Amino acid sequence: MRYQILGEPLPVVECQLEQGEAMITERGSMCWMSPNMKMETGAGGFGKAFGRMFSGEALFQNTYTAQGGAGMISFAASFPGSIRAIDIAPGREVVVQKSGFLASEMGVELSIFFQKKAGAGFFGGEGFIMQRLSGQGTAFVEIDGSAVEYELAPGQQMVIDTGYLAMCDATCSIDIVSVKGVKNVLFGGEGLFNTVVTGPGKIIVQTMPISSFASALGPFFATGK
Repeated sequence: MRYQILGEPLPVVECQLEQGEAMITERGSMCWMSPNMKMETGAGGFGKAFGRMFSGEALFQNTYTAQGGAGMISFAASFPGSIRAIDIAPGREVVVQKSGFLASEMGVELSIFFQKKAGAGFFGGEGFIMQRLSGQGTAFVEIDGSAVEYELAPGQQMVIDTGYLAMCDATCSIDIVSVKGVKNVLFGGEGLFNTVVTGPGKIIVQTMPISSFASALGPFFATGK
């Protein structure tokens, strides 16, 4: 499989497949393809389907296979930002934001990922449930807004406002912590929880989560202006 990512800040990834090669997508992100691409829809087993649904993805997967020769298929992002290609391999697993998975080669597996403190996580919004990408192959991940990368050393931490963590290596530890101080909670305007990521590993944070974008537009819709 060969690919190119085009068109930021409204990106699309165009994949060139040899005969018999296939791609999977979780939520119908296909935007155009050659006529010899065959689509099949399946759940991949109840346990996997339930895990995908709970982590923010669709219940079913679409598989696109090139038949009768080489084929082309493109997948578009759902929000202005960027698409990152991630090489997944044994020992090179990543954790991504829910609904961050766009498409991948067939060898990549998607499962649910929970942070350590489930009690805080249930109130931590989109920072609680994330997705783990494992297996073997190339996966394409959506980033909301611009992407900023950091490489954390062992034990090094980064405190991230809930929703701004787009992706991290599975070697990182992720936790949800509550904001301390009554005045900070009531008047700080930063919410009740933060995400704390501890290295070692690479993290990618995003500058405009969809939730923050929706919140910024909310007052204008409420007033009709």
